[in-house]
Amino acid sequence: MSQGSVIARPSAAAPFLALFRAARPRHWLKNLLVLAAPLAAGVLADPPRLGAALLAVVAFCLAASGAYLLNDASDAAADRLHPRKRARPIAAGAVSVRLARITGVTLLLLAPGVAAITGGWRLPAVVTGYAALTLAYTAWLKHVEVVDLVAVMGCHVIRAYAGAVAVAVPVTGWFLVVVSLAALQLVAAKREAELKNTGGGSRSTLTLYTPAYLAQVRIMCSGAIVVTYCLWALNAHANLFFGLSILPLLLMVLRHNLLVERGAGEEPEELALRDRPMRVFALALVALVGLGIYT
Repeated sequence: MSQGSVIARPSAAAPFLALFRAARPRHWLKNLLVLAAPLAAGVLADPPRLGAALLAVVAFCLAASGAYLLNDASDAAADRLHPRKRARPIAAGAVSVRLARITGVTLLLLAPGVAAITGGWRLPAVVTGYAALTLAYTAWLKHVEVVDLVAVMGCHVIRAYAGAVAVAVPVTGWFLVVVSLAALQLVAAKREAELKNTGGGSRSTLTLYTPAYLAQVRIMCSGAIVVTYCLWALNAHANLFFGLSILPLLLMVLRHNLLVERGAGEEPEELALRDRPMRVFALALVALVGLGIYT
C-alpha cells in the first residue's frame, strides 16, 4: 500500500448520530405544545413555573423519542417500502432493531423520572399515561381504522394537558376542544398525504381509508377549529389582541389545507420548519395571544 493511500474508517460517533436521528429530534417541536396552557394562563413570567414547564417539555421529548424508536423498530420492514421512510436509520439498517428497542424502553422509563423533579405525582402520572398510550398505539391501536386517528390526537391532547398540570393551572373546555380539533386535522392530513403519495403500501391501516374520507375529516376539523377559536377569543376574553389573533389562526388553517392539497402534510413539523408563511402566521398568533395575556 502506498504511503499516500488512505483507508476510510467509519467514524466512532456514527452509530450515536444514527441513533440520535432515529429519535427524531425534529419532532420535538411538537412538545412545545406543553407550553400552550402555561402561556394561555400567563404564568411563564414566573421563574419556578417556567422551570416546571420546561422540565415537562424535556420529559415529553424523552417519552416521544422512546415511542418513536419502538414504533420504528416495529415498522422497520414496512418502512423499507416507503420512498421516504426507508431512509430512516432503523429501516436503513444504521441502527439495529434491538438497540432501538433497548433505547426506546430506557427513554420511556426516564421520562416520568424527569417529570417527578417538578414535585408531586400528577405530572409523572400524565407522562406515564402518554407512554402507555404510545405503547398501545405501537402494539395495537395503529392497526384499527379511525381509532388510530383518535389515538394520535390523544397524544397531542395529553401534551397540552401536561403543561397545565406542570404549572398547576386549570384547563378550560375551550382549550381542550381547540387542541383536539387541531390535532385531529393534522393527523387526518398526515394520513391523507401519505395515502396519496404511497398508495397505502407502507401502512396497512391506510388501505382502509380513502383520500376523500380523510379530506372530509380534515375539512370538518378546519371549520370547527375556526368557529371554536372565534367563540373563545371573542367571548372568553374582552381583549382586542385576542380578537386580532383570529386572523393568523385562520391563515394557518387555510395555508395548511392548501399545502395538503398540493401533496404535503406527511410530516407536519416539516411544514412548520420549512414553510415561511406558516412560520409567520404561527409567530403572529403567539405574539397576539401573548399580548392579550400579558398586557
